[in-house]
Order: sequence, then C-alpha cells, then structure tokens
Amino acid sequence: MSLHLNVIIASTRPGRVGLPVGQWFYDYAKNHGSFDVHLLDLADFNLPIFDEPHHPRMQKYEHEHTRRWAAAIAPADAYAFVVPEYNFGPTPALVNALNYLYLEWNDKPAGFVSYGGVSGGIRSVQQTKLLVTTLRMMPIMDQVMIPNVHGLVKDGKFEAQDVHTQSADAMLKELKRWAEALKTMRSKA
Repeated sequence: MSLHLNVIIASTRPGRVGLPVGQWFYDYAKNHGSFDVHLLDLADFNLPIFDEPHHPRMQKYEHEHTRRWAAAIAPADAYAFVVPEYNFGPTPALVNALNYLYLEWNDKPAGFVSYGGVSGGIRSVQQTKLLVTTLRMMPIMDQVMIPNVHGLVKDGKFEAQDVHTQSADAMLKELKRWAEALKTMRSKA
C-alpha cells in the first residue's frame, strides 16, 4: 500500500510565487516515487475565517467547505506545506486551514518547503511547527528553504537549484520514514 502525501500551497494571495514553487515540489515528489502525491491549493478551498460552531475534535461539521476540506486532508499519511513568510510568520490562510480540523491531522508528519526573501521563510516555518504540534503532528527537521525566490521564478515556473532538489530528496526520505512509523501507530489506535 502506498503512502499518501498532500502537498499544500499555503498562500492564497493573487500573484503569489507559491503556485510555481508548489507545482515544482509536487512534480519532484511524484517523480521521487515514495508517495502517492496530491496537490492541494488553499485558494481552491476558499475557507472563510473558522466558522464551525463545534470544536473540530468532534468532527460535527455543519458547512460543506469544512466537509470538503476534511475529506481532502484525512486520507493523507504525510503533509508538505509550501509556505511563504508574512511579517515573520505563517499566512493567515494556513493558520485558519489548520484550525478547521483536528483528528484529520493527528499522528502524521509535516515537512515544509519555505520561500521568501533573504530568510527563505524559515521564521514562518518555526511558528507553524509550534501550531502543528498542538494538532499532534510531527514536524520533521529536514526542509526545503528557498531564499530570494523571486529571482528563481521565470515565466511562471520555479527554476530549482541543486540545493533545492537535494533538500527535497532528504525531506521526502524523512517524511516517508516518519509516515511509515506513524501509520503503524495510527492503525493501533
């Protein structure tokens, strides 16, 4: 049985570079062969500010947008979040999307493909790691960091350098290792 990886583009802003970065990582992960890879774009889900009356742990979702989001997230064995940095932190869209669910995230590893200016989005990742641990996810150490991303996007396509593909390879291997271990843990629960 193959492992399911959701690559989640966390920026919803018009003109974002997250789309070409996310598409590159999705293609790379598919070719890597460790996972059955699915690309999710938060912009396609159009989640309003959290509007469910019940705690996500109850899974009593009243809104179709929540049910659709939960159905996309639940089957995954691992996640790769493609994240920019907004004011040294994660995007509000990502924080909102994470807060919509609880059990669907539990006991699964999370990797990060971060991008931005000189910091490459790492401050956003550090803050997001704190949030995902409260959802009982395991953030892994290996990640892809892309500083000065605007110089690497040409004609709407991200042009990965060796450091990016090497980091992606290491991250996918570590995600697979954790996904296999945590899948066993979930099956015993």
